[in-house]
Amino acid sequence: MKYQQKSFHLKPEEREKKWYVVDAKDKVLGRMATQIAKILTGKNNPQYTPNVDSGDFVVVINADKVKITGKKMDDKIYRRFSRYPGHMKEFTTKQMLAKHPESVVTLAVKRMLPKNKLGRNMFQKLKVYAGDQHPHEAQKPKQIDL
Repeated sequence: MKYQQKSFHLKPEEREKKWYVVDAKDKVLGRMATQIAKILTGKNNPQYTPNVDSGDFVVVINADKVKITGKKMDDKIYRRFSRYPGHMKEFTTKQMLAKHPESVVTLAVKRMLPKNKLGRNMFQKLKVYAGDQHPHEAQKPKQIDL
């Protein structure tokens, strides 16, 4: 008798996307970002398929109240370069949280996703807001605690 293994392959049209809300207040940045990256890639679902974007949407609120451990507020440096000589800008985490609190969470999650087309599509499903209000109530997101 021949036994043939049945492998499951998720097709993009078979996947229904869910929406989740994560409250970043008093959450450690790195630990929260790994859980969010897992949801965006779809690794929390039993139907995970590596070559299909099977992840869900994530809305992060209160990004300005995220917790950063150790001395990273002063030691961690974010760099931006415009490719003109002498135009490299450097910001500490404290400066970034004061000016652009959404980008601290966004960059932490983005750097944990795959660096290809699939990763760029996954990243578009992340929505980050500094306050506790968001415009995605119509999607009926489910509140989760990470």
